[in-house]
Amino acid sequence: MNSDTLTFAQFLAPTLFVIGAVLLLGPTLPMARPWARAIIFTAVWFIVARYEVWRLTVTVWPASGTWYQVSWVWFCYAVELFATGDAFILYFTFLRSSDRRLEADTHERRLRASQPAQLPDVDVFIPTYNEPMEVLEKTITGALCIDYPNFHVWVLDDGRRPWLKEFCRDKGVGYLTRPDNSHAKAGNINHALGKTDAPFVAIFDADFVPQQNFLMRTVGFFADPKIGIVQTPHVFYNRDPMQTNLALQKALPDDQRFFFDSIMPSRDAWDAAFCCGSNSVMRRTALRSVGGALPTESITEDMLLTLVLLRQGYVTRYLCERLAFGLAPENIDAFFVQRQRWARGATQILLLKDGPLGPNLDIAHRLLFLPTHWLSQSCTTLLTVIMPLIFLLTGLSPFVNVTADAVLFYIVPMILALVGGLRVFAPSAYHPLASQVLNSFQSFKILPTVLTTLIRPFGHSFKVTPKGREARRMSYERTIFWCAASLIFLTALGLILNSIPEFRVIDQTSLIPVMVIWGVINVLVLFLVCMMALQAPVQRSEERFVLDEPVAIFAANGALSNGRICDISLSGVAIMVDFDQQLAIKVGEYARIFIKEVGFVPGSVVRQSDRFLALQFDLSRSIERDLLISKLFTRGINAATELTSAPAAAMAMLGSIVKVRSQTPHQETGIVSSQPVERLAAESLVIRPLAGRRRLVEIGAERQSFAA
Repeated sequence: MNSDTLTFAQFLAPTLFVIGAVLLLGPTLPMARPWARAIIFTAVWFIVARYEVWRLTVTVWPASGTWYQVSWVWFCYAVELFATGDAFILYFTFLRSSDRRLEADTHERRLRASQPAQLPDVDVFIPTYNEPMEVLEKTITGALCIDYPNFHVWVLDDGRRPWLKEFCRDKGVGYLTRPDNSHAKAGNINHALGKTDAPFVAIFDADFVPQQNFLMRTVGFFADPKIGIVQTPHVFYNRDPMQTNLALQKALPDDQRFFFDSIMPSRDAWDAAFCCGSNSVMRRTALRSVGGALPTESITEDMLLTLVLLRQGYVTRYLCERLAFGLAPENIDAFFVQRQRWARGATQILLLKDGPLGPNLDIAHRLLFLPTHWLSQSCTTLLTVIMPLIFLLTGLSPFVNVTADAVLFYIVPMILALVGGLRVFAPSAYHPLASQVLNSFQSFKILPTVLTTLIRPFGHSFKVTPKGREARRMSYERTIFWCAASLIFLTALGLILNSIPEFRVIDQTSLIPVMVIWGVINVLVLFLVCMMALQAPVQRSEERFVLDEPVAIFAANGALSNGRICDISLSGVAIMVDFDQQLAIKVGEYARIFIKEVGFVPGSVVRQSDRFLALQFDLSRSIERDLLISKLFTRGINAATELTSAPAAAMAMLGSIVKVRSQTPHQETGIVSSQPVERLAAESLVIRPLAGRRRLVEIGAERQSFAA
């Protein structure tokens, strides 16, 4: 082996070591054990510390030249150090983790063994402002199906809509309004707290449908007097903007899985989980200890409530179990309304006396509640794109004394260690490329939001995330698209110029391959950002669920055929008819099908070929509509988890670059009625008071089979 080969191997050794450690240790260590997590933490931060020593002493401290050259080097280092601090907090969080499912099993057995009269009362709040009936009817009907003896549903209508009041009266649920909309959602809930008195309060956003066992799985935790709130994850029955716009419905989990499936269980182990508003249950006596109301100083009142209760000795417990399903933001505008509200509210909390910098918190809680990641992620992501661009076009380097060998010896192992460690801690939830694309996409708007909030923290209005028809409008994020496209052009220009000796800007030719790799990665990420900025057409107005179940099909002339459901939505169904059946139904003809736990559902045929049949339902005036809502949204048939490896997810994302998106809405099942919401409210089924929720369950059981 010659000396050049030996030198290259020596410089490559740390990279190979980190790759080997991640591949070998990750799958073999029992990550439920604290010592295993400590090993990963120590290994990662040994590599990072090695890099940081080199970074400061070799590439920053010796910087010299003009004031702007030195300032640029120190600025880039300061942003990077800020991001490294946030990464340390994340890894510190992962030193512990919890799994409360066995505890929930124990509590559920105890509750189900108790007499119904012994179980505490629960008020179920559904705060709403401008959500349409197509969203609200699922949540209200789903809440009525909760399997728990002592609860009352309250719809808190800040929109003061007569048709919703009538709908609630027919359903037998409480309806509350207030004279004004002060303090938005927090004020709405506080008004309802003054009108109700159950010892526990469950809260569901207007688009989140509880599963039937929600209260049985959560209320039992309050046997521990220090538990003030029980929080469950936010999961979704539709696709988020990244999944939709990059056509990754089956290749990538939604972007909140990393937080809810990995970060929150670790925060829970530190007693630092926090209330996320919806899908939570609160102890009323805990609220009384802090004035009997939610705090209103921040627009993210849920996280602030957790901190206020924490100072009173109450803990927020997190159960990582899919007990309610809601709507992810349905377009780009809705996505940014939601994320900018979160970023602004978290920044506001940082500046409040009840925030993480206020009195009476231990150091671990202060660290874990710091919301600095909103700023550090945005700054670092944008700087990652801008640094090579400036270097390629001007020769202004963010480092000094950097060689290609040093990149292999220090920078690459550090990146692999940080990414590999997260993959070990969150193997099914963290996808590096997806994370980079999402952070790049949202940084263009999150960074200005955080900076303006730091300058003017308060006085910002609360914006409700659009849902339903309003959120399905086609949108195009012009600013992000053209910013990303411009950065692609400038990066490509810089790469081309430095490939021509006469126009080359970079003096160190050995760094050109490094800059090519960095630039190409940035171009790919930015191209995916551009694709995300172009809203894909909404394929259907109701989400479809895969369901393999027998079904009986009745033609208008009474002829009976049998088949199996392929997929189903609230507005239609796709059926594969059995091989030995003769199907004499044509497009446009009327038919009825018998669905287990629902009964006979009428509709018209919208597609038919060979053994395939697609029906559009007519369910505006039947009890079957509510039974179908119960079947689709409260029984967990939408609880399937996408398990995709990081390489497979990355390949799917790169493959989406060459996919062509159709601009014509797909005409399949899931066609929504065009009726006005007021008419739908008036004609939708009535489940009468008190006996209503029992009747839903009883009728569903009666309709288990056609023979019955």
